[in-house]
Amino acid sequence: MSFEELRRQSLGAALGDIRRARVAFDDVAAWVAVVGDSPEDPLGADVWVFDAGLSQVLLVQHPWRGWVAPGGQVEPGETPRDAARRELFEETGVEAELFDQPAGVNVRSYHPERPASLSLSYAAIVDSAVPLVGEPGQPAAWMKLDQSWESCFPEDVSRIRQHAEWLAGGGRM
Repeated sequence: MSFEELRRQSLGAALGDIRRARVAFDDVAAWVAVVGDSPEDPLGADVWVFDAGLSQVLLVQHPWRGWVAPGGQVEPGETPRDAARRELFEETGVEAELFDQPAGVNVRSYHPERPASLSLSYAAIVDSAVPLVGEPGQPAAWMKLDQSWESCFPEDVSRIRQHAEWLAGGGRM
């Protein structure tokens, strides 16, 4: 397959997950309508990993983004779900089974000089005693949901908390 065919394959998987996402933020529909099947920037994916008690979330401290959910770029030909799982392992050493339904979808820029791109968030629950292996210069840590953390995506704090509350209420599709 060509590079463009692989990118379209990834976008097709992302569009399928957009329709299934629990929550859409940032006017995703307008972004999709404008970009269509040829986004300039790569897709993104991350994982909101909670402890079994739904009182903590696993975050990584990015050098300039602050504390963020483990995640990154979807490689051409990769599904966003597979990218999220891969990035989680690369950034924390944690392997997790992601819930079937994506937690959310948003449109954001991952770099101040780049346009906004589509990003899917998935969720998982893991044992908080699992050893964490952060990337060099990017430590991973459990953060209590009742505390605040510095992030270049401040809206993620409330989005992650709301998803934990939804899970605590029995939501797990």
